[in-house]
Amino acid sequence: MSTGSPVLIVLGFGGGLLHVVNHALFKGLLFLGAGAVLHGAGTREIDHLGGLLKRMPWTAATFLIGAVAISGLPPLNGFVSEFLIFLGAFKGGISAGGPIAVPLFALVAGLALMGGLAAACFTKAFGIVFLGEPRSEHASHAHEADWTMRLPMLILAVGCILIGLFAPVVVGSLKAVLENITKLQPATVSGNLAATTSPLSFIVLGAALFLALLAVLILLRRHLLARRRVEADITWGCGYAQPTARMQYTASSFAQPLTDLFGPLLGTKKTISPPHGLFPEKAALKTTTPDISHEQMYRPVFERINEWLSRLHWVQHGKVQLYVLYIAVTLIVLLVWKLR
Repeated sequence: MSTGSPVLIVLGFGGGLLHVVNHALFKGLLFLGAGAVLHGAGTREIDHLGGLLKRMPWTAATFLIGAVAISGLPPLNGFVSEFLIFLGAFKGGISAGGPIAVPLFALVAGLALMGGLAAACFTKAFGIVFLGEPRSEHASHAHEADWTMRLPMLILAVGCILIGLFAPVVVGSLKAVLENITKLQPATVSGNLAATTSPLSFIVLGAALFLALLAVLILLRRHLLARRRVEADITWGCGYAQPTARMQYTASSFAQPLTDLFGPLLGTKKTISPPHGLFPEKAALKTTTPDISHEQMYRPVFERINEWLSRLHWVQHGKVQLYVLYIAVTLIVLLVWKLR
């Protein structure tokens, strides 16, 4: 608003407010999905899971919708609000120019980076938890949540889909709210919102055609296999006679390229016990990524505070009469200070 750029004001506020609503939908959906996995498998350890798609198909489908939405991918709701923010930053930077353009284009780069990291994060989460083979007894005996748990996830998933598929209508409905917040003329708000509906309509149309084609292919596959005998077998494991779940990616190994890329910032530590001899019996690799904020900021600060407060330990000696004396002295000091 301080820049006086209408496109930046309208699309910035519109995208930000819609993104709050979208986060309520897909983050709530993902939290409920994590709770359903904990309920069905009995553990939250990602490396103890795997293969839950066959055992918890409803949870897997709704979690996948939430993962795609939070990654900002079309045709779901996360893409719509991020698209408004991207477009507002681009157009605002071009129209404003000068020093205003620098933080706006930095915002675009930051959003792109966060979107890529979010996609990698939730690809790992969905793949390790729901795909592959069970990595433990917890995953092997997992069961689907009942309808009282599935229904809220379905409602939130449908909300993510509807906002994405009806994006032009949703963006148009922001008009009254933005007029009240920005105090701009109705024509200005309508004009800037209308500039987004055309590209959104093409994206929604393409997404709808893709979903329709996918549905046709699924129905065609079912029709072709309806009269044929279908057998299930283990996946070919590159010549291994007895593939096991230990041969799958773990969460750490899946994320290794990213942790190596951001190694100087994350401070990931590796402990390796390499195999020895012609017939090695064991080998081990352990990676630990500490929480930088916890280890380098919060822990040192609270340790110093604890060290300083421990010097006052002599005040707490267990004698009740002295505690009463502290209270009396405090009251006297407060009375004197109030009456002076």
